[in-house]
Amino acid sequence: MTEKKEPHIAQKAPYAVELEAGKKYFWCACGQSKNQPFCDGSHKGTGFSPTAFTAEKTETVFLCGCKHTANKPYCDGTHKTL
Repeated sequence: MTEKKEPHIAQKAPYAVELEAGKKYFWCACGQSKNQPFCDGSHKGTGFSPTAFTAEKTETVFLCGCKHTANKPYCDGTHKTL
């Protein structure tokens, strides 16, 4: 059995990003992307996969930067305990 690695903590704060209604996004789950908080393919070979989601409306949201949220891809405050 392979042990699941912990994601890299990109930052201990959320990313405030403007999303566009109906657009599909890929949130970086591994923490290695150079295009945070979005995936740039850096997860290849890490066992992590990005989280795909579609914005329901055009708005500013807070996407998780620590990669430990239970509400992927959105920040749930977990970074405060790391």
